[in-house]
Amino acid sequence: MTFYDMPLYRPPSEGPNLILQATLGCSFNGCTFCSMYKTKTFRARPLDTLFAEIDDAAADWPDAHRVFLADGDALVLPTDHLLALLGRLRDRLPELQRVSCYATPTNLLRKSVDELARLKAAGLRLVYVGIESGDPAMLRKIRKGATQASMIRALERARDAGLKVSATVILGLGGATLWRQHIAGTAELVNRAPPTYLSTLQLRLDPDLEARFMAAFGEPFRWQDDAGVLEELEDLVARLDPPRPVIFRSNHASNALALAGNLPKDRDRLLAEIGAARAGARVLRPRFLRGL
Repeated sequence: MTFYDMPLYRPPSEGPNLILQATLGCSFNGCTFCSMYKTKTFRARPLDTLFAEIDDAAADWPDAHRVFLADGDALVLPTDHLLALLGRLRDRLPELQRVSCYATPTNLLRKSVDELARLKAAGLRLVYVGIESGDPAMLRKIRKGATQASMIRALERARDAGLKVSATVILGLGGATLWRQHIAGTAELVNRAPPTYLSTLQLRLDPDLEARFMAAFGEPFRWQDDAGVLEELEDLVARLDPPRPVIFRSNHASNALALAGNLPKDRDRLLAEIGAARAGARVLRPRFLRGL
């Protein structure tokens, strides 16, 4: 049986899948809004330990067909290390269809298209990338460690290698004063480098992080209320016109309004649903049911 180094985080869609902690913590761990790995010191886990855990997992769950590599950014590992890991998974799990992991823009850019393509051929099919915002000033304020230009290059590199990308953006990140530039920059980024999937989250801050977030923001931060967040969502969807189809979702538990559609095909329908919510004709998710 596998014992996890807690806390353990994974995308909601990976909940039913086998999770293997290839690393512990996050190699960057500097984003001001994120509390996920503050109690951990980053380290890569040895291959022999991981091989033993894969063997144990295969004995318990021989028909597992999807694996998520935790923690924060397994793609930081050397390519040969990842290829060995993927090879062991493929050898021990005959039904394996997909391996996925979190990835930072920096980690994608540290690997060549050829390296990423080799990882894809070995079973890595999907990477989760936190865009958060496409506005250059906002990215500096949240200490993202990436620029709009570097994120565009990273998303393009993943696409050139054949990897699917599930990207997230955070509504409310610019507060009530800077939301327009936050949304405009985010839409520009997505339109220039469309991911396979795009999801929204709604800003929530751990109480222990709030002071650091506010200090790094550099000016008074005023929280968006639900009306403001819906206006952001409406503006984002209206601006998104990607050259390739993007599967869009706002059904993460942090969101006030759950939406699902493909862009740009379903843009008018999505805008109508947002308009209905803004007019009070659609019920928002109660605050006590929202969370990360």
